This record gives sequence, C-alpha cells and structure tokens, in this order.
Amino acid sequence: MDVQRLAAFTYDNRGGNPAGVVLCDALPDPTRMQAVAAEVGYSETVFAARTPEGYRVRYFAPEAEIPFCGHATIALGAALATREGDGAFKLKLNEGEVTVEGRCGVDGLSAALVSPPTRNCPAPSHLLETALALFGLTDADLDPRIPPAIIDAGARHLLLAMNNRAALAAMRYDMQAGAELMREWSLATISLVHAETLGRFHARNPFAAGGVYEDPATGAAAAALAGYLQALGIEAGDLEIVQGEDMGVPCLLHAAAPTIPGGGARVQGTVRRIEG
Repeated sequence: MDVQRLAAFTYDNRGGNPAGVVLCDALPDPTRMQAVAAEVGYSETVFAARTPEGYRVRYFAPEAEIPFCGHATIALGAALATREGDGAFKLKLNEGEVTVEGRCGVDGLSAALVSPPTRNCPAPSHLLETALALFGLTDADLDPRIPPAIIDAGARHLLLAMNNRAALAAMRYDMQAGAELMREWSLATISLVHAETLGRFHARNPFAAGGVYEDPATGAAAAALAGYLQALGIEAGDLEIVQGEDMGVPCLLHAAAPTIPGGGARVQGTVRRIEG
C-alpha cells in the first residue's frame, strides 16, 4: 500500500504534524486500515477513494478510527493537488461532508478545509474536576474570558483555556488515565490553550485516546475553537494558533470563524513532504 508521508501546518517550512495519506481505488477493509495506521505510527493516517461526487474518506489513529482529523485533511488536500492540480475536493466522512482546497505552487504545498458544523456546550462539572486533577491544575489556572467547554467541529474536544503560558509549557499527565477519561467522554483530545492575544493562541492537545501522548497540530480543535470564540462574542479575525513549540515541532494554524453561527470553520496551513 502506497503511503505518502506529509507534515501539515508547517512553520516556515519546518515542523508540522506528520500524517499518512493513502490514495486508493477502493477503501480497504477497516482492519487493514487500522493495521496500516498502527504501522505508520503517526497520530493519524487518512485513506481516500474516489467516488462520483468526490472522495470517500476515513481516518485512523494508531489505536482507533476517529471521525475527523484536520491535519490529515490538510495533508490529503496537498496530496490531491499534487496528483490532480489545484482545486477544491469534496470529502465524504463517516458522518457528514467537508471540503478541502489544495494548492501546489512555486511556494510549495498548502491546503484549506471547511470543517463540519461547529458546536459547543459547557463542560460538565465532573468532567472538569477530573480533567483539572489529571493535569495538576485548579480553577485559578483558567482564563475567565474563555470558560471550559466541550467544543466540536467534527470531533469532540474538552477546551481548557489557561491564563499562564508557563503552565501550558509545563503540561504533564498520566497517559493511561487520560485515555480512560477521553474515552469515557468520547473526546478526541483535550485542548489546552493560552491566549497571547485574543487573535493569537498557543495550544497543546493530548491525544491519549488515539494512543498518542500529544498531537503537535490539531486542525479539528482549531476549527472548534474558532466556532467557540464566535459563540462567546469574541471576534478574532484571522486566528493564529501556534502549536507544537513545547514538543520541538513548531506548527502554525490559521482559522476563521464560520460565516454563519454554527457553520463550518475554515482552517488552513502549509504542507511539506517528509523525506526518507
């Protein structure tokens, strides 16, 4: 099986979150796709097969299938643009549809996606209490402007906005306990962010439920954050999200709020091929 390896959301052509991309005539059996994802070892591998309407797409982490993955979709957009030329491609997910635009130009590869609809709700008190304990945090560590919430743009995340960049850099947690918590609440990741300004965030995303300690760039969470800020009445414009710094894997994501409340958010970034 031909697996392309690309890093999405690069920062000055460095870093980026690696994703496997498999373009095939027909999607393999799910057991086979899961095995390939585990062998590739990246946080996600995306499988795409052409249909009359566009592409049928499924995403697999090393230990589980997930409903939607932003950075793998950006990598897929770049791979499709390389093969078919620049353009917009419709993707059919297990639930719903998204669009990705891929570009292959003299300045390199890039892509932009429009996420599934964005949703949010307050974080239940028991979930919040358990999550804060998991990371050794208290209510005093949280930014009161951005209350804890479950945010969604194709995948569910618990959002914890922290008022201190140093505390974000010091993030540690027990991976087994984190995986159990995320699976209990059907969370793709827990998204910890710090607002340098309300238009520029630093983020970290534990992904224990998928068998990955931390995701260096999380496009689905970026889309969900943009939708949540809009719901809070915070107009961030072109939202910049810097992620992966504390892992030594710099990533930069750009996100724009939905054109209508609750609609899909636009997330874009640059892509590089992983050599070797």
